[in-house]
Amino acid sequence: MNSDCCMILTTTPNKELSNTIIKALFEDHLAACIQTMPIESHYLWEGELCKSEEVLLVIKTQIGVYSAIEELIVRLHDYDVPQVVQVPFSQGLNPYLEWINSNVGN
Repeated sequence: MNSDCCMILTTTPNKELSNTIIKALFEDHLAACIQTMPIESHYLWEGELCKSEEVLLVIKTQIGVYSAIEELIVRLHDYDVPQVVQVPFSQGLNPYLEWINSNVGN
């Protein structure tokens, strides 16, 4: 089954900011589920190799609300360039996808 659902991935430097973003996403009905996990990120920033402890947010939502989610994350985030990427679902269990659709935008 083709799907209009996706995951959006973002990271934050701490649980406090994660919780702020999560609360705003649910208040605006932009997500059906958000999973969090601690991660260690390695990246280049302004020519320097960096390593940070971060919180990864995996946001289950619909493709059609990506722009609203991106705007919300950028507005609330304290990074100059936060990670905000969309990963479309090519397939998924139909009842799960229906559940996502029934919980986003309502």
